[in-house]
Amino acid sequence: MGISFSLSSFWELLVSRWPELVTELFRHINMTTLALLISLAIGVPLGILITRNQTAAKIVIGIANVMQSIPSIALLSLAVCFLGIGTVPAILMVFVYAFLPILKNTYTGIMSVDPKNLEVARGMGLTRTRCLFLVELPIAAPFIMAGIRIAAVASVGTMTIAAFAGAKGLGWFINLGLNSLNVEMILLGTVPVSLLALLFDFIFAKLEQAVTSEGLLPNEQIQNLPKKVIRRRQVIAVGVCITLVVVAIGGNLVNKKSDKHLTVGASNFTEVYIVGNIYKELIEAKTDIQVDTTFGLASTSLEMTAMENGDIDMVVDYSGQVYLSVLGLPLNTNTDEVYEILSEKMRDDYNISVSAPLGYNNTYAMSVRPEIAEQYQLETLTDLMAVAPELRLGCTADFTQREDALPRLESTFHTKFGEVNALDVAVRYIAIDSGQVDVIDAFATDALLSKFDLVQLEDDASFFPPYYAVNFIRQECLDEYPELEEVLALLDGRISNEAMAAMNAEVDLEGRDAADVAHDFLVEEGLI
Repeated sequence: MGISFSLSSFWELLVSRWPELVTELFRHINMTTLALLISLAIGVPLGILITRNQTAAKIVIGIANVMQSIPSIALLSLAVCFLGIGTVPAILMVFVYAFLPILKNTYTGIMSVDPKNLEVARGMGLTRTRCLFLVELPIAAPFIMAGIRIAAVASVGTMTIAAFAGAKGLGWFINLGLNSLNVEMILLGTVPVSLLALLFDFIFAKLEQAVTSEGLLPNEQIQNLPKKVIRRRQVIAVGVCITLVVVAIGGNLVNKKSDKHLTVGASNFTEVYIVGNIYKELIEAKTDIQVDTTFGLASTSLEMTAMENGDIDMVVDYSGQVYLSVLGLPLNTNTDEVYEILSEKMRDDYNISVSAPLGYNNTYAMSVRPEIAEQYQLETLTDLMAVAPELRLGCTADFTQREDALPRLESTFHTKFGEVNALDVAVRYIAIDSGQVDVIDAFATDALLSKFDLVQLEDDASFFPPYYAVNFIRQECLDEYPELEEVLALLDGRISNEAMAAMNAEVDLEGRDAADVAHDFLVEEGLI
């Protein structure tokens, strides 16, 4: 079973997710307009200022060009490193991309003013400041508005990446769709983004008409409108501008947190979304603590940075993963030793408490298409590595670098794959389904393994370390809310591999919401 699309399924998804879609739409508009307003507040004055000094103009525009040439995901990652997760790094990233067209068009518009017009204005006794506001800016208005239109449309699209920093917005649905290869979910985010971009372009096109003097238009476009109509257009333009300011600033004044609250984080795949929602609902059901969620974080290291900064209070991750990538300890395949060392080091070095294992072990499961397994008689990891030079591997970039993954595979079995392709988590499945790769680094509880009918190869060499799910929580949070300890312990050893795989399948294969699946699990287990 591969990737498919159904219009009726899309409609059902739209109806079921409508409240969440509206929430994320307004969040997206809020972040976009705020980034755009900051770009305007800095770009227009700076664009005017550098028209007075050509050396400064070359330097400033050059720097802006360099900043915009940085890939958006890299810029977001850098912002997260210094500013933490959430809306702030997302707004900064979009500001950088919106800033250049506004700056350059302001500069170009002012510089395009005919010097004769300025001479006439000065001859009439206008000061330099009055020349700017009565002559230069009105003439440059079409240029400036064109820059704002370009920036606005680009900002709407670029803001979708905010989901990877835990800021959500419409990119959240695209992210969910990519994780489960759900075309309907991807479109649930993509279609509103496209419509919103068109709406922004329409609004700013009308603003451009309102602020452009008829005397600057070509003869065929001059309508000789009555002053009353022109005045009405200008009033509407001012109203729209005020509305944008209110939307940008007002959105940050709502959603006040209660006195007792904590934030549950999660990385960027279905399984941890489900477990994160299980914890959220369980805590809210058993205590009076309000729980917020910040899902879609790009990596384990980002999760831990967010915990150190206090951006999130708890997160579910995997023992072997944190043991190697965060603590930087040498590879250890002894399950009990890994857990004991992990618990001790996280408590002593990071002041983070580690729960008992939740029960399931989401370790690596090298997987191939049935025809590849049959062609090469593959059943185990040893069988796979014996024919590795003839096969193409599709894996995450993380897998190519980690000590417990590809480098150790190659050194242990003294061989290499014929081709290695570093791919996104979900893209691996598209690649193997289309025949572009032969092997992928799947995980034991992945629902997409059954969706694409892949064969999991047995780890007969006990090569991969244990990846038992555990909950990490800041000790300060436990000290502040001691009642949490008893509540969190309710999930210790409670989720089996089979239960986790089944819940993943409900989300990734049946299209259910992770929060609903989490709720059903809690009810079935008698926890709420």
